[in-house]
Amino acid sequence: MKVVILAGGYGSRLSEETTLRPKPMVEVGGRPIIWHIMKLYSHFGFNEFVVLAGYKADHIKTYFLNYAMCKSDFTVDLATGEVTVVKSNVEPWKVTVLDTGVETMTGGRIKRARHIIGDERFLLTYGDGVSDTNIQKSIELHERDGNWITLTAVTQPGRYGALSLSQDATRVRSFREKRASDGGLINGGFFVCEPEVYDLIDGDDDMWEDAPMTRAVSLGKVGSYWHRGYWQSMDSLRDKMVLEKAWESGNPPWAIWK
Repeated sequence: MKVVILAGGYGSRLSEETTLRPKPMVEVGGRPIIWHIMKLYSHFGFNEFVVLAGYKADHIKTYFLNYAMCKSDFTVDLATGEVTVVKSNVEPWKVTVLDTGVETMTGGRIKRARHIIGDERFLLTYGDGVSDTNIQKSIELHERDGNWITLTAVTQPGRYGALSLSQDATRVRSFREKRASDGGLINGGFFVCEPEVYDLIDGDDDMWEDAPMTRAVSLGKVGSYWHRGYWQSMDSLRDKMVLEKAWESGNPPWAIWK
């Protein structure tokens, strides 16, 4: 099962960092936050990634092109250019970086990637949030309930999309994105998706969190996995500082692969 990472936005609320690089490449503990996200999925055995780039896509492409060599010891013959790897410490990842356009919205990015993702179930997340959520349990719930989309619900006050869940917390009754007055349970951004979702997206101008999700909810095809543990997005410099402090503690709560 492929893991699709939305990594194409401007990240304007983190402009101190994102004038130089895309938000998923902003570092926490010396590693881009996208690396932390990938480590979570890899911990559960998912090692094939499709990164949907846009803004400053070249930074993401360069990082993954050079990743293996930067994590390896090697010998280079300067006369011939031959490189011999002496020792490698690289994760077993297969990474596709797809430039989905600078102005394309999140839903449009997903639809543009259909030929890479394939007509099969896939995992979806944003390139700016970390958690210790149990990916496998969300998949099991998704399979049990036969949904097209299962999102991970988390608790966070403030500025994220508010959810209303069924009494047993396994079905989404309403979905409302990013109102300042919202609180309680929110969309944590870790999804399990069926290929039927492509037909919910009209084109490049569709936000995944808007019409496609609303349509799926109206069809009764959106379920929820309630994660009661750690979750933190990186929307601002303050958020980055919170994550850095947690990493420096030596026991960051999202790093369950350690």
